[in-house]
Amino acid sequence: MRLLSAILFAFSTLLPSLDAQQGTTATLYGTVRDAATAKPLEFVTVYLPRAEKAVETNAEGFFLLQIPAQEQLEVRFSRVGYKAATAQLTPTPQGSRRRLNIDLAPLESDVVIEVVESRIADQGMITEDVEAFKILPTASGNFESILPSIALGTNSGTGGELSSQYNVRGGNYDENLVYVNDFAIYRPQLIRTGQQEGLTFPNIDLMRSLSFSSGGFEARYGDKLSSVLDVQYKRPDSTRASVSASFLGASAHIEGSSPIKGSTYRRFRYLAGARYKTTRYLLGSLDIQGEYIPNFYDVQAYLTYDISRDWQLAAIANYNRSEYAFTPSSRTTATGLIDFTLQLFTVFEGQEIDDFTSTMGGLSLTWLPEDNRHPVFMKFLASAFQIEENEAIDISGFYNLGQIESNPGSDNFGEVVALLGSGTEQTFVRNNLTSTIANVEHKGGIELKVGKADDWKTSASHFVQWGAKYQREVIDDRINEWERLDSAGYSLPFDQNAVLLNQVFKSSNTLMSNRLSGFVQNTWSYRRDSIVEWSLTAGVRANYWDLNGEFLVSPRMQVQLRPLRGKGNTTWRLAGGFYAQPPFYRELRNPLGVVNPDLQAQKSIHIVGGLTHEFFMDINREKPFKFIAEAYYKKLWDVVSYDIDNVRIRYSGLNDAEASVMGLDMRVNGEFVPGAESWVNLSLLRVRERLLGVQHLRYDQDELVFKPVRDVPRPTDQLVTLSMFFQDYLPQNENFKMNMMLTVGTGLPYGFPQNNEVTRNAFRFRPYHRVDIGFSLQLWEREWQSRRPNHMLRFCRSAWVSLEFFNLLQVANPASNTWIKTITNVQYAIPNFLTSRRINLRLRFDL
Repeated sequence: MRLLSAILFAFSTLLPSLDAQQGTTATLYGTVRDAATAKPLEFVTVYLPRAEKAVETNAEGFFLLQIPAQEQLEVRFSRVGYKAATAQLTPTPQGSRRRLNIDLAPLESDVVIEVVESRIADQGMITEDVEAFKILPTASGNFESILPSIALGTNSGTGGELSSQYNVRGGNYDENLVYVNDFAIYRPQLIRTGQQEGLTFPNIDLMRSLSFSSGGFEARYGDKLSSVLDVQYKRPDSTRASVSASFLGASAHIEGSSPIKGSTYRRFRYLAGARYKTTRYLLGSLDIQGEYIPNFYDVQAYLTYDISRDWQLAAIANYNRSEYAFTPSSRTTATGLIDFTLQLFTVFEGQEIDDFTSTMGGLSLTWLPEDNRHPVFMKFLASAFQIEENEAIDISGFYNLGQIESNPGSDNFGEVVALLGSGTEQTFVRNNLTSTIANVEHKGGIELKVGKADDWKTSASHFVQWGAKYQREVIDDRINEWERLDSAGYSLPFDQNAVLLNQVFKSSNTLMSNRLSGFVQNTWSYRRDSIVEWSLTAGVRANYWDLNGEFLVSPRMQVQLRPLRGKGNTTWRLAGGFYAQPPFYRELRNPLGVVNPDLQAQKSIHIVGGLTHEFFMDINREKPFKFIAEAYYKKLWDVVSYDIDNVRIRYSGLNDAEASVMGLDMRVNGEFVPGAESWVNLSLLRVRERLLGVQHLRYDQDELVFKPVRDVPRPTDQLVTLSMFFQDYLPQNENFKMNMMLTVGTGLPYGFPQNNEVTRNAFRFRPYHRVDIGFSLQLWEREWQSRRPNHMLRFCRSAWVSLEFFNLLQVANPASNTWIKTITNVQYAIPNFLTSRRINLRLRFDL
């Protein structure tokens, strides 16, 4: 009840703030962090000399201080072992709240101290610290599983808990940009089910923060239609490590820095992590029984070397291997309604053996000279990916489809009373895809401060950024795949003179191509104290691909406005522009394996409008709540239509559709429970498309006829999605915490296989709902050492044990369908369900 009451109260107070404090004072608050590690600093003294006031930061680095209003003030920050810092404050309006964040540099380092006053957020990007996510219950083992709970308009699609792929605002998995320290990240393309998915590139043990945009992003980001995930790895200043293990795998990492040639300035920094994941325990709850042997592991490192105060060299490397072996034995699945229930029973022969290997290496060189008046930076990057994917499947399934007696009063209740079909389905696959992607890139920027130096009430600047990139792609693809269906002893499709296969895909393709892209943009920021703060970002991207000869120009613009009169706690945002997505190899290839080299980029116009409002549910709370709302509309053309089966996307290979997307996303996050931040997201979405040259039809249940319609749902159309990540702890013991992730969403659409055009996506899966919950107990904290000097865990900084319950309510959520066709050509859709309830035990040690 405490959770429900808090959420309802938060949504009922979205715009009006409860902080009504007035008078001759104002409130100054903010966070102090370590400039090298980005970790919060406790016991930092925040001193106001003029008023002779001082407070200390708490364990989260947070401080709250009452300051005189309408006065120019000086604020000092100091802590043992760190360089002191001073901030000059312009006059603050009465009764208002003002944020002041600061990074303190350790005494032995040469890190520049950074003071950041309250300012407009980074053009609609949601930025989060990942520390709280390290003990969350996730079945996939990848941090992307958390995105639907914290990011706007994001869901995991039909892949569910086994997949780390995600849809954003009606887009599919291939429409999302991912960066790690400015390096673009690529992933395998042949994966067809969540069971095959291994570990994604970003390693949460190495991450410092993440930023996420659900649309309307700046020109400096690449050419995709839906979203940007921008991950930043740590910049360590001291030696630390961690080890964790559970029924689903294990991980370890180490980080640190060391001086070079006896210098006290720490110039060499290193991050390294290794992970192992196995989902065998989870897959044992699926309807298909058999021997699952999934093994996924990766090793990666990020190294930096400060050549001088101005130059930094960085190297990143990753080796990622996924092995999936499966020998099915039998399957029993029941589905249907109260008065009509079907049961599919299958006995299997054969096996599946897949492997996916990804290697990546990259170098970057950054120039960031000290220039207080006009800061400038330049960055040079080079990276290469090689991804090898192999699928080998030879499985025969001998099935019976029967109707079950569903009348509880019948003597035959629960037994098969009618045999609707029997037969054989044989699948043979020998697919190989090798992708080699290499690129070089240059980025730069300069901040040009404008305005009068003696006008302390006004600040303005231009931040000009530019970039250019060349990319070389080599694709080698071999497809050998066929499917044979037999029903009641007759092969389908039936032919009296020959045995025909239901589907045959055989092709061999080699593509070599080059891409050129670049951008330039300017962010004009302006602030007039007590009046207004705003920023305008305008930029343009250009892209050329020599395979189809298409040259694209993409103008984009973002405007943010924050009135500072009164409390000044609402920021308004408007963004829009032209977004194009040049095809990658998977879009070029149609379901038969034929490549269309003339395929044009998918194109869209985005309009996004919204607000961010900070408010206090309780005037005694240290941190404000944040409410974000965004409404958006997308118009798409030259669309490549596709169908989704589990996580496998099969494109038409043609620019054969047009589409539209509209929706509303809302999010509230804050400390519903003091000291534990939580997130609640609600999304409304409508995604429609129209295949060119096709008159779509819909069946009218009242008149029992098919009627023409203008458009139909896309495979990602999901009307309502509610997701939540909630944290709590025992009132008398904060060392015992609870973390809960909840997702509820309306069903996704699907249609008949191989015949999904005229009555396209006419059906929907049942609604998706799932609850994962974890209970974590802190076994050790280094601060306890004075009280417990002989504790067995004193060798580490902290230790946690977690008991996690996946799919707590044991809901059978569908991921895809198995289609059973009878000799009379009647098709039945039998759902393939995701995992059932499982309990996981996890240990984590931070050294």
